[in-house]
Amino acid sequence: MEASTLGHMMRESGPWTYAIVNLTHILGIASLFGAILVMDLRLLGCFRHVPLGSLAAATAPVGGAGLAIALTSGTALITANATEYAGNPFLLIKFPAIVFGLLNIALLMRSRAWRARSARELTGAERRQLAVMGGISLCSWLTAVAAGRMIGYW
Repeated sequence: MEASTLGHMMRESGPWTYAIVNLTHILGIASLFGAILVMDLRLLGCFRHVPLGSLAAATAPVGGAGLAIALTSGTALITANATEYAGNPFLLIKFPAIVFGLLNIALLMRSRAWRARSARELTGAERRQLAVMGGISLCSWLTAVAAGRMIGYW
């Protein structure tokens, strides 16, 4: 990865390139996690006065954009010093947590409870199912963010 064109560019285009890409990564993560946090808290039972469908319509584009920015900038960051990161145990925590969080989102969107959120009042069992999925999501993304932050300290 370091030998790639992107890796060379990240290392050789001046000190500001890495700093700007790092800042972009942080902004992407903030957008992604902020959107996920609000939605997960709603799934866990907070803000019940806010319709789930309306909240999803507002947070999904922000979260999607944040994910795209974080993945793109994160790829650029890792190519700069891939050999240094190769032995970092926090990468072995961060990447599976991200995959687990994305799988949880995919399962949530396919669930009958999620599809029914705007059409009718959810049953208690459906609300519990969404709450469990919100809790799993929150744990996954908190783990990914914490592990990502720890990468720099290893």
